[in-house]
Amino acid sequence: MTIAVAEALMGSTGKSDDEVRAELVASMQRWGRKYPHAGYGVAFSAWLEEKEPKPYGSFGNGSAMRVAAAGWLYESLEETRRYARLTAEVTHNHPEGVKGAEAAASAIFMARNGCAKDGIKDYIVWEFGYNLSGTCDEIRPVYRHVESCQETVPEAITAFLEGVDFEDVIRTAVSLGGDCDTLTCIAGSIAEAFYGVPDIDKLECRGRLPEDMLAVLDQFDAATDRRAYGFMDGSVLKEAMRMFQWERRKENLYTLLAVLRDSFVWVPCNAILSEHDYAEAERMVREAGDTPDTLVGKRFTNKDLMRLVPDILRKGEDFFFPVFATAEEMGEYGERFSKVQKSFLECMILARNNEKNVKGIVVNAFSEPFILTTDLFDATARISSRFKV
Repeated sequence: MTIAVAEALMGSTGKSDDEVRAELVASMQRWGRKYPHAGYGVAFSAWLEEKEPKPYGSFGNGSAMRVAAAGWLYESLEETRRYARLTAEVTHNHPEGVKGAEAAASAIFMARNGCAKDGIKDYIVWEFGYNLSGTCDEIRPVYRHVESCQETVPEAITAFLEGVDFEDVIRTAVSLGGDCDTLTCIAGSIAEAFYGVPDIDKLECRGRLPEDMLAVLDQFDAATDRRAYGFMDGSVLKEAMRMFQWERRKENLYTLLAVLRDSFVWVPCNAILSEHDYAEAERMVREAGDTPDTLVGKRFTNKDLMRLVPDILRKGEDFFFPVFATAEEMGEYGERFSKVQKSFLECMILARNNEKNVKGIVVNAFSEPFILTTDLFDATARISSRFKV
């Protein structure tokens, strides 16, 4: 339903409340009927099949679980609360159901706009009357499975307030017990706005979503101008390598291959001048004679195209094509070469066609290396891209 609400709310600015409600109903019924076994409550499942669906007075926590898009799409807290209210009213029109949606969306809006946790807490307490004085340690022993907004939204917000990063918020919410998927959904949506979600976690989630949901998610990311994934700066690749080195499970290997497939990496290259340009460079060196320091800072402009030939590393009798997550990963080795950034897919082609018949690609050869052997090239290339880069 989070996808359904996001799809309905995009482009909603300027529409009347009734028009927005109609869009929400249509989207929620369309997605709900397409995925009828997603664990909906009995009343909501019946609502999905009605020809003229009406709100049914619910104060269940579904209204807060699905509202995240309202916290991202609008430029004011007033607008955010208006659209959050509308997303609840089509089903959960009980005051507590509406309050839960507005509170969650408000926390997301404030978090993404740089508000400190104390400010978020004070606003939620003042505007919605939730008691946020208890700690998770105090909540945990007495908490139980409950599906109302009034007994899940405050607890989820408390988990967000106590967490120190995105993962810690999720773990803290799970640790409370009870309706864990609801708690983590609400707490995680606020934590995303406050901390961001690690790219590696986004990749894992995207790998579990069908293409129709990914299309809406990509559209939503574009509409909210959210941060691009770290495939150009090497951050997601380094995290995927760290995970695989830490625990060499099949799932972590697949994630690493999926990241490699989408990544851009740095390749050390030898610069090969044309005969004319090489002769000119030699002439400059000869003229410098015993004072080569005079060449420092002196401009040399090549007349012809320069070829950049990737360097090849040797280990025993085998050769490997080296690439690096960042140029800095090359260390002193990289000082001897020119450096170019290429997609990993292109590097697989270059490695396969290299005259030395390389055994594979070695990533970050001088820190914690990972070798992708040539027999895995085709399988890696066939992995469906999970990101638009």
